[in-house]
Amino acid sequence: MKGAVPMNKDTLLYIECSPRKKRSVSKKIAEIFLQAYQKKHPESLIHKIDIWDLKLPEYDETTVDAKFKIMSGSEFSMEEKSRWQAVEAVFDDFHNAGKYLFSIPMWNFSIPYKLKHYIDVITQPGMTFRTTPGGYEGLLSGRKAAVIYASGGRYDSAPLNAYDMQTAYMELWLKFIGIESVSSIHAAPLTWSPAEKDEAIENAMREAASLAEKF
Repeated sequence: MKGAVPMNKDTLLYIECSPRKKRSVSKKIAEIFLQAYQKKHPESLIHKIDIWDLKLPEYDETTVDAKFKIMSGSEFSMEEKSRWQAVEAVFDDFHNAGKYLFSIPMWNFSIPYKLKHYIDVITQPGMTFRTTPGGYEGLLSGRKAAVIYASGGRYDSAPLNAYDMQTAYMELWLKFIGIESVSSIHAAPLTWSPAEKDEAIENAMREAASLAEKF
């Protein structure tokens, strides 16, 4: 595997995960964050990825075979090399940033499948983590992430907190790859009543603007 591109601590990578565009609550709150962040950090570069417009490599048999052949130094075909270079290109774009912002709607108590596909592509040994005698070590230390979650219900207390695999998965994954500084904003509930929805969005927007100034 080739060496990763260096981290640029002044680059914020914004990963937009809702297909609803102008109707998306998570996107709307992220835009408030980005406005406040850009005002506070005019020198920072903001790079946006819309997960629904991103052409992700398929993690199929050929790509998996390429991974193990290249990792082990075995002979590989040009097709396998091309497949693995597509994985590295997605990873390099992620690795270059020093800060991350995600805007994520809850889908069936978890994350959208497009985001899961993205995570599966970049979560590779030697790239985002490595194995050690004591377990796993994340390789993206020194970075920070902010995650904006949007959900129809509230899942911050028992018994409904058991349903929230959205927050649990993202926090586990970010810490697994070495990002220990993770801030969360929850816009919820969005389907219980119009008044509760409006209040949830307003509260999340205030949190987003405040967090952005310290991020």
